[in-house]
Amino acid sequence: MTTALPPALRPWATQLSLFPKDLARHLGAHVARLSAAVGTLRPRGEAEGGEPQGYDGLSRRGPFDRLLVSEWLWALEAPEELVRRAAFGELSFLKPSFRQPQGARRTVVLLDVGPDQLGLPRIAHLALLVVLARRAEAAGAAFTWGALQTEPARATHTGLGGTSLLAWLEARSTVPASSQHLAAWREALDLSRAPEDVWLVGSSRLGRMEGTEGMSRVEVSEPMEPGAHRLAVDVRPAARVPRSVVLELPPPEDCVRLLRNPFASNQPASGWMPRKADRRIVKFSFSGDGRRVLLFSADGAVEAMAVPHSPRATVPKPRRVQVPHGQRVVAAGWRNSGGLLVLARNQGTYVMHGSVRTPTGLRKARYHVADHSNRPDTVPEALPLDLLSWMDPRGHEHLWLKDGKDRLFSLAPPSGAENVAIKVMAEDVSAMALVNTRPVCVLRPQGQGAGHAVISRLKMLGEEPDRIVPLNARDGEAYFGYAPSGAHPDAGLLAVRDNDSDWRLFLETGVSVVTVPERYRVVGVVQPPAPSPPGLVALASDQRTFYFLSGQSPRLLAVATNRVVQAVTSHGQPVLGWLTRAGEFVLWDLMEQAVLYRSVPEATS
Repeated sequence: MTTALPPALRPWATQLSLFPKDLARHLGAHVARLSAAVGTLRPRGEAEGGEPQGYDGLSRRGPFDRLLVSEWLWALEAPEELVRRAAFGELSFLKPSFRQPQGARRTVVLLDVGPDQLGLPRIAHLALLVVLARRAEAAGAAFTWGALQTEPARATHTGLGGTSLLAWLEARSTVPASSQHLAAWREALDLSRAPEDVWLVGSSRLGRMEGTEGMSRVEVSEPMEPGAHRLAVDVRPAARVPRSVVLELPPPEDCVRLLRNPFASNQPASGWMPRKADRRIVKFSFSGDGRRVLLFSADGAVEAMAVPHSPRATVPKPRRVQVPHGQRVVAAGWRNSGGLLVLARNQGTYVMHGSVRTPTGLRKARYHVADHSNRPDTVPEALPLDLLSWMDPRGHEHLWLKDGKDRLFSLAPPSGAENVAIKVMAEDVSAMALVNTRPVCVLRPQGQGAGHAVISRLKMLGEEPDRIVPLNARDGEAYFGYAPSGAHPDAGLLAVRDNDSDWRLFLETGVSVVTVPERYRVVGVVQPPAPSPPGLVALASDQRTFYFLSGQSPRLLAVATNRVVQAVTSHGQPVLGWLTRAGEFVLWDLMEQAVLYRSVPEATS
């Protein structure tokens, strides 16, 4: 559900996809004009040297020790032709390639957040950030930016993302920019030497500050004319001719949105009641292996979408199933070698949309429930459930689903022409997933008394006889998480709640305990790159801010644009997903700290 942009704005599609469609178009008009004024960041050429790294194509110039081997044939067969080709520049030479040192290319942007630039000028700042971020990306340069009046240790941003932009919008100062502010940034970012590509964005007073030699500047001013609704921007590159641009601003209400929260949709929050052709996402979940995300729409459709590998990756078209009129989606799941499965209720029976695998091939399946009190969809208004699939060694596909009452239902492989029974196989199940291609679930403690388990247990599904691993945690709420190494051999990275504030993380080498602050809600567990220890992803009491909690100090991860109604991490990759009250759905890369995918609800009549 990526936003469609005019062809002229496609180069900035990745950056503009952070914003709703209407604001992206408004901002895109400014981006295109400012990009022409700023110019490109020229990639380093051969003349700039660097460490040799083989050859990269051919050239018409060069020393004869790099002459193409085939050209030396002229010396043997037609020496005069060799001389003629050399005189007219027709010979082919190997073109050397050079590897630049890491960090040699960097674009640094420092923005004035003082009284001179509060209000409408910051719209030009926002467009410039989009321009310079894309410009650096095209040249393979690092992109670092921050607010000039803030402390570099707290406000240095790399890359462009929703969290960093919101932090910048909230950074306002009553103190004008000074040479002391610039000196602090020069020291923090090691800009003491002649800077290569540093931009100062603010008023004309920046050019009079000490220490700006060799830096490019962008001066933004608001004309003091009655009824004027535009900005004057002077782009002054360090080694190019200055250029001036006049930006006609969008309507006042859109300017307010750009300055307060440019990521919020203009559509009012709505309830969960489905309407005709209502494509709003009402729920999402990660597949059993954590590699796909399932999106449940209000109109009863189910989509399975591949999770992008990076913020710059293209999202392929998702697989979609729309159940017929009169049926209601009960559960859905994704299989790597079988595609999308959707279980729907059709009056008293259950129909599987998608074929179930058997030793003799794929088959359609229908199910029934012997005891109506044990239906998985006893609550009509409940959101769809997750479906877990596993193929046993004999070629039978087994399916499980967990309902809102923590009951685990088993859907046996189809056999014969009769409907297959849906049976309850376990109670008090808090989580289930595929871990190392094996289906597992976590059982809550049963309570006190003889014969009752007082701690949580890990149950291996599909094994005979049943294999259960005790987990020393006395509450039972659990999350499976992503860990590249050091995970529990049976459960992978697993977090289980022990009491009101403590969670136990089960690892290969033992158990670690993480304490969660009061009123924080845990939504997942993840293992960041070393040396960071594994920890929990939690939603703060404001229902918008996500933190990473471990044995170290809490770390801010991301801030949603509206109140979060659902959030969960994948156990197959380091990805956090959330759904807001306004219908915005976001996938967040926990490693790169950037948006992988973002969807906002379409306008409806």
